Amino acid sequence: MSVLPGIDVLLRERLDLIADRRVGLISNASGVTHNLSSDVDALRRAPNVQLAALFGPEHGFDTLAADATPVESSVDPRTGLPVYSLYGDARKPATETLAGLDVLVFDIQSVGVRFYTYVTTLLYAMQAAAGQGLAFVVCDRPNPIGGEIVEGPVLERGLESFVGPGPLPIRYGMTVGELARLYNEAWGVGCDLTVVPCAGWRRAMCFDDTGLPWVPPSPAMPWPSTALVYPGTCLIEGTNLSEGRGTALPFHHIGAPWIDGWEVARALNRLDLPGVRFRPVSFQPAADKWAGQRCGGVQLHVTDRRAFRPVTAGLHVVATVRSLYPGKFAWREGIENLDHVTIDLLTGTGKVRRALESGVSVVDLVASWADGLDQFVRASRAYLLYR
Repeated sequence: MSVLPGIDVLLRERLDLIADRRVGLISNASGVTHNLSSDVDALRRAPNVQLAALFGPEHGFDTLAADATPVESSVDPRTGLPVYSLYGDARKPATETLAGLDVLVFDIQSVGVRFYTYVTTLLYAMQAAAGQGLAFVVCDRPNPIGGEIVEGPVLERGLESFVGPGPLPIRYGMTVGELARLYNEAWGVGCDLTVVPCAGWRRAMCFDDTGLPWVPPSPAMPWPSTALVYPGTCLIEGTNLSEGRGTALPFHHIGAPWIDGWEVARALNRLDLPGVRFRPVSFQPAADKWAGQRCGGVQLHVTDRRAFRPVTAGLHVVATVRSLYPGKFAWREGIENLDHVTIDLLTGTGKVRRALESGVSVVDLVASWADGLDQFVRASRAYLLYR
């Protein structure tokens, strides 16, 4: 085991942060120690720690609910603890759910991507803790797609939503703990924050380098390899194409009933994009878009994860399908009850959609956000924990 997650470091070295205090735990199925003991069990065994409440993000504390499905609050049948949903009627811990608590502990495996909603839950929970004067502890975890590469446009003011809480690029190259530090200082949250770092993690590591077991943090994130393609292929959610939800390879399979996979694969492979090849496939989603219908499309095969740029690849998929099937391709209408098409919320800007509609090349589009990325990288350095 080359890396220990923050929860192990907390239990071994920093129990002073939670001892003799009533603890609220924000977590899900991915909240486990290095040997797969759940955070709930580990904290209940810890001396002088009183675990008093549980809080679950999107998909629920047990990580069973489907994408974008509201989750109700409940009672944990095994421990009798209240489980408050942060993806139901409210998405920020309500004042009454925090009553009597002394500290909130956050421990969820995220995937290093802005529109993966757990990073918004982190921000909202920190804001709630600041409002109630509670201590806030983040047990850090590795960024499974590494901490060196940033990609995509920085979200613009006015496009904030639950899939984009503020000015972050799509792939932000930070851990959850580092992001919490940025929220607290650069974004002015100002809560009583302590980040418990991972032991042994280095920025160049992908998840397979850590020696840790992978516990899916959401139903459509079954493997670390899914996280690697997700920054780009989740953009397919902003279209009428299937992004592979309801198949064994979500975010690796892209297609629709009217697509010829051989034609799309041939066009994409002619681009010779670094670190990826496209294979023609047929698949039939069991759920979500095109459920029960046979789809033609492509599967992404990452051949060099360090050379691969998923956001660029995802935009090339969109641009290629749109070019080949102009009468069939369509943008998906808005989500989050906001007056924006989905692709604008996911990219954090309307410029990507407008550029593709105007025939701007993906190469020029990617170049257009380079200055914004450079500014983000320089500004974020002050909050990094792992050099």
